[in-house]
Amino acid sequence: MTRPELRISSAAFRANIEAVRARIEPSTLMLVLKDDAYGHGLRWAVETAVQTGVRWFGSYDIRSGLEVRRIAGGDVRIFAWATSTDDEIDEALAHDIDLGVGTTEYLERVIARAAVLGASARVHLKIDTGLHRNGVLPEEWPAAVAEARAAERLGHLELLGVWSHIAEASDTEDDEAQAVFLDAVRIAGESGAAPALLHLTASAASWWRPELRGSVSRIGAFCYGIRSADGPDLDGVRPVASLSALVEDVVEDTAVIAIGSFDGLPSTLSGMPVGTPGGTRTLRVIGQTTSVVDGWPGMRVGDEVMLFGAGESGEVSATTLAERIDTVGEEILTRLTPRVRRIVRE
Repeated sequence: MTRPELRISSAAFRANIEAVRARIEPSTLMLVLKDDAYGHGLRWAVETAVQTGVRWFGSYDIRSGLEVRRIAGGDVRIFAWATSTDDEIDEALAHDIDLGVGTTEYLERVIARAAVLGASARVHLKIDTGLHRNGVLPEEWPAAVAEARAAERLGHLELLGVWSHIAEASDTEDDEAQAVFLDAVRIAGESGAAPALLHLTASAASWWRPELRGSVSRIGAFCYGIRSADGPDLDGVRPVASLSALVEDVVEDTAVIAIGSFDGLPSTLSGMPVGTPGGTRTLRVIGQTTSVVDGWPGMRVGDEVMLFGAGESGEVSATTLAERIDTVGEEILTRLTPRVRRIVRE
């Protein structure tokens, strides 16, 4: 039996990165790599992005950040913001990884490890602007900044950045979050050298709200062609990943394709549109190892059916399919099993 094929397009990824950078200028792109580069493969994403001139990576955790450092070498900057163990902090300090710090307890541990190692931690201090996804509370911010500045004077820390997450729930709430953020930046600047790395926005807010962007914009999903759930398509951005399966049998007016629920294709996607040589057709039945698609004139064994992709054969994107099962676009990629035998990076 033929196997489904997942393709990852380096050309599309590079084009998306260029489109995003043009959109957010003069803010600098920080390419976010969490969840194995949104299921596309960390090594491939880093190598391709470096070739495209990306110099800032958001790894989420230190362990991933160390892998990025091994792949990319010492010429890039890496930002890891997950609260980590002391051993991981030591590794981050040894490999020049910038740390996102969102609690005073974590700040104190970073300072302590830097003092023991005789190192200087590169810190971006996080203010809670209302999302409550960690971050120093506004009423505790002046004390946290003072502690960071004291460590800076001792050579244990560089306060390089101020950052936060916003809810992106409404323009009004995001405006209020920005006001809290800018006040935190003001307080940090009054206590010493103003941090140059300011980042508040992720993909959607970076794209649609230029007035919220700082000197850095953390963008992951859009660079991979994953649009916001229920959001519009993006100019110059298309899905990097596509999934296809070959016709293995023709039965009356239907095509049987070599993919099913055992490959991670959710049975709830029955009825979804797919791309065929004859244009868009409906996926009628999802079995365990095969599925059935409405036929098209001249269909034959070996024809390719696109389950998701950039739309060139009439298929929809992974994000659109994900909206049918009330989840996120990258889950479709990460659920694929080893039976998806061949990954093609064009």
